[in-house]
Amino acid sequence: MNISIRKGTEEDFPAILNLIKELAAFEQNEDKVTNSIEKMKEEKDLFWCFVAETEDKEIVGMALYFFAYFTWMGKSLYLDDLYVKESFRGNKIGSNLLKEIFEFAKQEKCKRVRWQVLNWNKPAIWLYTKCGADISNEWNNCDFDESAIENFKI
Repeated sequence: MNISIRKGTEEDFPAILNLIKELAAFEQNEDKVTNSIEKMKEEKDLFWCFVAETEDKEIVGMALYFFAYFTWMGKSLYLDDLYVKESFRGNKIGSNLLKEIFEFAKQEKCKRVRWQVLNWNKPAIWLYTKCGADISNEWNNCDFDESAIENFKI
């Protein structure tokens, strides 16, 4: 199988959004996706993406990322989502997307690459551990959705 990895473009947003929805379904959270192509276009300067594409130009995987600044480390790359369509898994597409992320992080002189993985996603945990990831069990996520932001109180 011949898969190429390239930077995603605005023309790829429909396919990327479909992958985001597939990922949400995989994580059993379809109802949490509020993103849209219009929103992605409005906010395109806040995120970047690598896509995995077949010879037939079908986008079958993505690695969506953004830059962050961590106080202890400095400039970092945050890998928000790494996803490969189920029927294409087992072909090293996820590994190749990760390689691209790490090469890019080196070029950008990042001090850290960070992402999260669900504790039940054993195949992903296996891959990340095999690559040398330090998977922490210490930190918990603190999330506020748009409604919670509006209603924030102390």
